[in-house]
Amino acid sequence: MELLNKILNINSNYIIIGLLVLFFTMEQIVSNPFSFKKRGSHLLQNILFQITLTLLNLFIVVIQVYCIEWLNERKIGLLFLVELPFWIKLLISVMLYDFTTYWIHIAAHKVPIMWRLHRVHHSDTTMDSSSTFRFHPLEMILVYQVGNILCAGIFGTDVLSMALYYFILNIFLFLEHANLHYPTWLNKTLGLIFVTPDQHRVHHQQNQFYTDSNFADIFIVWDRIFGTFKSIPVKDMKYGLEEFDDEKKQGFLYLMKSPFINIKRVKSDKG
Repeated sequence: MELLNKILNINSNYIIIGLLVLFFTMEQIVSNPFSFKKRGSHLLQNILFQITLTLLNLFIVVIQVYCIEWLNERKIGLLFLVELPFWIKLLISVMLYDFTTYWIHIAAHKVPIMWRLHRVHHSDTTMDSSSTFRFHPLEMILVYQVGNILCAGIFGTDVLSMALYYFILNIFLFLEHANLHYPTWLNKTLGLIFVTPDQHRVHHQQNQFYTDSNFADIFIVWDRIFGTFKSIPVKDMKYGLEEFDDEKKQGFLYLMKSPFINIKRVKSDKG
């Protein structure tokens, strides 16, 4: 418990910076499955999203934590109906945060107003480790952080388990978005339970038939259970959204205002 607290008390910004330096450096020194140019410019545009979110989070995270602690103090949520050992409850809580995010992620693809925000993440046609940052700040605050509060209200999850969830999630997000080769055996072993990079790459495939699949962030079992799992060879993948396949539409300022622009989605429903 003491070790866990020490790990989770590390400033998350330091962890994120460390992961970016590690994965972005690896992308420059080893062979890549996809050949992209202008990596420095791409990195800068995506970092601007993270800087904006970090500044907003100085205020928003406090509200999120307060709401979850308020719910916990009143023992609201299903987990308060049973007595569980600390570590089992912690594991279940992490899974429940991921489970909630899975359904929110599906809604972000199906509900038009949510898709306008979420498509910012899918707009990246040259995905690499810095793509981890490419989320519209309004989506992170109004959708996913509110989702965490809903998770706590329904299931009784707490702030500690949320912190652990995000610690694990950040590692997975960099693994999943990095432009690196990964052994294919991962998909048939760990990939039965956890999201592997190749599985998440399917979610960024330009063809909407594949974009609307593999919604999980950590536990791919949600996709396997609820029938949203798909696979495609890495060599056949093309990233991004066709309607954003223009260098002018890849910049930070355009993407920040894009949810408020009527951009027709180019659909492809066949695999």
